[in-house]
Amino acid sequence: MEGFWYKEWSQGRRFVIKISPGEPLRKRLLEFAASAGVKNAVIVSAVGSVKNVRFRGIKAGARLPITEPRMHQHEAAGPLELLGLEGNLITDEKGEIDSHLHVLLGKSSGEVVGGHLFDAEVFATCEILLTEMLVEGIERHPSKSGGVSTIFIDEEA
Repeated sequence: MEGFWYKEWSQGRRFVIKISPGEPLRKRLLEFAASAGVKNAVIVSAVGSVKNVRFRGIKAGARLPITEPRMHQHEAAGPLELLGLEGNLITDEKGEIDSHLHVLLGKSSGEVVGGHLFDAEVFATCEILLTEMLVEGIERHPSKSGGVSTIFIDEEA
């Protein structure tokens, strides 16, 4: 197929995850997945509050491939409302779980910022609803154009 690829997946187990104050969000999410034996998953919902957030945005006028000079790194001390966290956990080519996460953050002023999440520390609470994806033939690989690892689909698997 040209221009797009796809894989059908079945829903596996569903989890409610609560991460405590002071904990690193991404690290704890990946540790949970490893301990529960989750290979691939999608975040259905996430709410709470965070601080010490590191995320990125793509600079206006950027061209492909997205490289460091074409990104803007942001750091927000917070605390900030976690208005949204979306993304997926996919096993990489080494068999280790990796994540691709995007975040929406609410400032006390009412402004909303967001982008590709590198990490954040939970402030008061973080509640994540996660659905396991039962699928074969997908892996996360470094992207030549995207600046982060993205899903690779093996159409024959």
